[in-house]
This record gives sequence, structure tokens and C-alpha cells, in this order.
Amino acid sequence: MKIRDIRNPRTGAFDERMVITDAATVAQLALEKRAAQASWSSAGVLYRAQVLREWASLLEANKAPLLDALSRDTGRRLISVLEIDGVVRALRRWCDAAPALIQSSSGRASTQPSVRFEIDLLPYPLVGCISPWNFPLTLALIDAIPALLAGSAVLIKPSEVAPRFAAPLRESLAGLPALAQVLGIIDGDGETGAALLNQVDALCFTGSVATGRRVAVRCAERMIPAFLELGGKDPVIVMKSADIERAASTVLRASVSATGQACQSLERIYVDAQIADAFVARLLALAQACELNFPDIGRGQIGPLIFANQAEIIGGQLEDAKQRGAKVLCGGDIEQLGGGLWLRPTVLTGVNHEMRLMNEENFGPVMPVMAFSDIDEAVALANHGEFGLSAAVLAGTLDEALLVARRLEVGAVSINDGALTSLIHDAEKNAFKFSGIGGSRMGAAGLTRFFRKRALLIQEGSPASMALFEEAQLKR
Repeated sequence: MKIRDIRNPRTGAFDERMVITDAATVAQLALEKRAAQASWSSAGVLYRAQVLREWASLLEANKAPLLDALSRDTGRRLISVLEIDGVVRALRRWCDAAPALIQSSSGRASTQPSVRFEIDLLPYPLVGCISPWNFPLTLALIDAIPALLAGSAVLIKPSEVAPRFAAPLRESLAGLPALAQVLGIIDGDGETGAALLNQVDALCFTGSVATGRRVAVRCAERMIPAFLELGGKDPVIVMKSADIERAASTVLRASVSATGQACQSLERIYVDAQIADAFVARLLALAQACELNFPDIGRGQIGPLIFANQAEIIGGQLEDAKQRGAKVLCGGDIEQLGGGLWLRPTVLTGVNHEMRLMNEENFGPVMPVMAFSDIDEAVALANHGEFGLSAAVLAGTLDEALLVARRLEVGAVSINDGALTSLIHDAEKNAFKFSGIGGSRMGAAGLTRFFRKRALLIQEGSPASMALFEEAQLKR
């Protein structure tokens, strides 16, 4: 039996242990979920929605165990509450939307009017979800909920960095045996994830580009669909017409909320040179006013860095930037407080695209500011690099912002706001470049991507005979 020690992000102590699920157990669980999936699917979407609404009510009424575990996983309380509330809302939203989305269609062939067709929607029998550590509950269920409503069975493998929430989430299924039969949450590490990938019919993965590449290769080898969201390096363009107070406040919130540990965080800030000094001064003042969520978990806005390895990456990026001439105006030091690792909101100027900080995903409360001279330069800077998840544009008028937004090579653009993709789930979007691949997890496609389509072609006239291929007919 393989055991992994789990680190507490607030204390730095490895104070809990997790038993790693081995490949044989994963295979057995997959068999069990597959066996239950057929009846789950055939029961119909209204039944599935009823069961998931019951789950939403159970989670809402019994938050305490899940909140305690999430708080220990991430070192933060308010965002853990928001995660639970968000999942409850997502369950109800998808339950409301699913019946209209799951509709068979029919028609008549344009080339042969005597042929009509019907389209069956067939869910992938078993969907795997491998989720990250930054929003453990939200990202474990963001794909699982619509997959379940589509009629699939689901196995979730949360990150080994923040796995505590899995136990109370499993326990919440105890009163819903119909759901427990088709939804499994397994503890494990990378080897467990690889074993899961070998058992499923479709795979949802949220994580790094490096791991995502390996997942994509294995999915291609198995000829199964891969829905991958692999992070971002989101830019924001602040135009000279923007209101400086509003822009600085928006950039701060969209950069450092959740301690910057979100894929849609703003990580590159491009500001028109004519307002750059005033913008930086205001951003600096707002950043310095932020308080760490230490020592009291019930106070402050900036939580600990959840993953110790990420703290090392951030520290290396900041050191590289300083050695290359960047100026740190506030923050900039990884602090060890109470055993946890913390970084205050960090504002830098004098940055350029030669620095790791402007190319690699940062995943911390870091705001590098770079001035631009005209819109063409701003667009070129924003489109730099291998990521294309999302972006933001702040301007004095909507028309001005839209002209710039439509030139950005990203899947979503927040207009006169930032990081809206964390809040708005109704609009379909794709990840561009190395930020991911596969159908949108937002909008209607978030559910319909879990269906294969089968066409039934029904001949209502006389089938063609071999006379159709008689060469002699060309002489007529």
C-alpha cells in the first residue's frame, strides 16, 4: 500500500496522510461504474436532474465537513465557502438547462428526399476527470456535473496536493445510492491518474501544459476525446482613455484574488505610456493596502501559496526578473509565516518579454506592468507567448475596447472588467494556443460535448440498384 503525506498550506506541516489508489482498484471501480451507467442513462434526463438536485440540497444543508476539509486543503475560508455555493448553483443551473439540451433531432436528406434521418445522442459511458489543487471542489465537478446529466458515469481523481475534500464529498453521496453508483472520487497521485486515463472513454483534465501534453498523447493513442484546460498567462490592455481608479482596482482584484492561484488571473499588464505612471502609482497604493490572511483565517484578503513547489517557481521568476533589470515596487519576497508560504501583492516595472515572469505561468499575486506606445504594439505584446486562455481590455468606451478585444488571440476577453470567465459560465469559449484543446466547458457545449451522435438513415422509397452504376448510361 502506497501512502502520501499531505502538506497543510497554512502551517507547512505534513499533518495528514492519503492512501494512493492503485491501478487494479481503479480498473475495478471503472468496471463498477460502467455496469451502473446503462440504467443511469436509460432512466432519462429528468430523473438524473432530480437526483442531482437532491445532491445540491444535501451539499447546501451540510456544508460544515466539506468547508473544513477545503479550508485545510487551501488555507482559505471565504473562497472555500464560495466554492461550495458555486457548485450548488452549478448543479441547479445544469439541471434546469439539461432537458432542453438533450433532444434527439431528425430531418430529411437533401440529396435523396426519400431518406429521412434521426440522430441519437449516446453519452460516453465512462468519463474521467483529473482536477488541480487551486480550486479543488470547483474544478473536480465543473466537468463531472454536465457529464452526469448527459448520462455518463464519472470517475474523478483530485490533485494529491489538495485531496482532503474528497472524503466528505464521497460521504455526501451516501444518501444517494443512484448517484454513488455512477460517480466515484478516488484518491491518488500521477500514477493513479495514468491508470484512470487507461480506463475511461473520454478524459477531462485541468492542469499544466507539461502534464497536459502527456495526457493528450495518451488519449490520442487510445483514440478517446481529450478536453484539456492547461492554464494561461492572461494579459490586460489598459488604454489611455480608461478611468485610472477603476482600472487599477480591477487589475488588482483580477490579478491577486485567490492569491493569484487561478488560470484566468491577469499576469501581464500593458498600459498606455501616457497614463502608465499614474496607473502604477494607484495600483501600488491599492496593492500595499491588501492584508495577508494571517494569522487569523477570518481576516485579510491574501491567502497562503497552496503548493510549496509553486512558491519556488514564483520565487525563481521574481529573481530572474530582478537580475534582468525589473524593479520591485512592493512585495516580491516569499515569506514563511506560521510555517506557511506567503507572498504579498507584488508590483513590478521595468519588465520585458525576455524575462521568465512574462512568459511562464506565474500563479501568484504578481503584477508586472509594461508600457506601450500605440494599440498595434499593445496587441502584439498581448498576443506574445504560447498561452491563449483569456484576456482583458479596459478603455473609456465600449467601441474602443471591442476594436482591441477582437484582435486578441484568446478564447475569452473581459471588456472593462477582468477575469470574468471565473464568474460567467453561459458563454461558449475555446482555449487558444497551448492553453488547451477540446470542446468548451462553458455554455451548452459544456454538456453536449459528452455525447456521440448516431445517425439512423431511413429509406422510405426504393433503394438504388446496381443499375445506378451501369457505364452504358453515359451514352444516352
